[in-house]
Amino acid sequence: MTTRVVLGVDLGSTATKVVAADASAVVHVLAERGYPMLGEHPGEAVHDPRQVLTAALEALTECVVHCGQRGLGIAGLSLTGAMHTLMALDADNNPLTHALSWADNRAAEQAARIKASPAGPDLHRATGTPVHPFAPLSKLVWFHEKTDVRAVKWCSLKDFVLLHLTGRLATEHSYSSGSGLMNMHTLDWHPESLRLAGITADQLPELLAPTDVLPLTAQIDGLPTGLPVVAGGGDGPLANLGVGAVVPGMAALSLGTSGALRVVRDQPGIDEHCRVFCYAIGDGLWVLGGAISNGGSVATWAAETFGTNDIGSLLVEAESVPPGAGGLLALPYLLGERAPWWDPDPRAMIIGLRREHGRAQIMRALIEGVGQQLALVRDAVAATGAPIDRVRATGGAFRSPVWAEVISACLGIELELAEDSEGSGLGAALLGWRALGELSSLRAAAALIEPVGVVPLDPVNAARSAAARAVVERAYEALRTLSSELTEAGEVRGR
Repeated sequence: MTTRVVLGVDLGSTATKVVAADASAVVHVLAERGYPMLGEHPGEAVHDPRQVLTAALEALTECVVHCGQRGLGIAGLSLTGAMHTLMALDADNNPLTHALSWADNRAAEQAARIKASPAGPDLHRATGTPVHPFAPLSKLVWFHEKTDVRAVKWCSLKDFVLLHLTGRLATEHSYSSGSGLMNMHTLDWHPESLRLAGITADQLPELLAPTDVLPLTAQIDGLPTGLPVVAGGGDGPLANLGVGAVVPGMAALSLGTSGALRVVRDQPGIDEHCRVFCYAIGDGLWVLGGAISNGGSVATWAAETFGTNDIGSLLVEAESVPPGAGGLLALPYLLGERAPWWDPDPRAMIIGLRREHGRAQIMRALIEGVGQQLALVRDAVAATGAPIDRVRATGGAFRSPVWAEVISACLGIELELAEDSEGSGLGAALLGWRALGELSSLRAAAALIEPVGVVPLDPVNAARSAAARAVVERAYEALRTLSSELTEAGEVRGR
């Protein structure tokens, strides 16, 4: 009997990956094509949409070839990708701009103004998207205030690829729930967001459910026209699906260059202090959580700063330092910070530095700072009434024992390690199988995926981390004031 697979197409920040997965969540084939994130100006982080489209088609073609060589039958395609992208189209659906990525920070001024306005909290509560430079809402305001771009249509990078696969400009509730433009309670475009953005609903793609199916119209060798193409969803929500963290009480934690913690529930909503996001998956399920900007990148920065190319040795040194990093406390905001502060401005800070401290203690303090930030996200999620008693963790950082030990201690829970595979791409494939009727529900994916290991909890270290968390919160409040004063002082000196 021929094994059938769905191809999960994951349009990431630096590469498109295509995974061929069967309905039991077994990945049979993986293909990948890379591309750069571009940026010539301060705060700019963009992609050439045609370059990404070419990479996606090449990766798809390669995956199809390998599926044919292995005798696999292709049942359909399903899309995912990095969220919060935005690009402009002309009347013929040709790109007028690059695609701004989640990392593009040029809308910081606009986001800060909207967030400080009376409408700011209401926008967050209505859309589930924090008011932040990464959000397409803020980017649209920036486009109108700072450029002369006049688009006929606005869409995401994923929408652009879907357009070229199916001939239809459409988005879906999962991806659009991260735009700041869709009301998560009505699943329609939010009038107040559109007013602020200076656009109308007909300038945006049509809204579909994540499991809606469109026929393939693109000519791709080995794929028949009419093949089902599933609208798909955002990479964060589908990463939960890809590691099986779709049941109550189980969070998905990813830690690579940046990080995120998300838990699934069956209704939309955020915490009263607007510290978390809320994005749709499909089947009436929503992920609640937050992404942090500073994850494994702090180790890269430390290695560069200390003049070594051997990050692994630096992590081993940090592992030898006892918990508490010799009295150092780090707020590792090298790139500002997202959850739970949603603040692009704070500087990083290391408190308690003395002559006896060296690079090992500093590295340990930075790792503990990342762990504390993830714990603050967990606390914000728990405040919504969504308890977390299991954590399914994935990401390259967990290959290092010190990262695994510290994150477990800061969260106060053992970590179930998911296979370090293509979580979002696999999630897209499983969403595809749900759309095609092979999965009874998205929650059924939890039974398909088992952890590959466990990081045990050190209760003594966990107690120390919990006691330090209140200090971290107070330090951030002080840092927020100091960062503002430093910025103002710099502007005065620069005049």
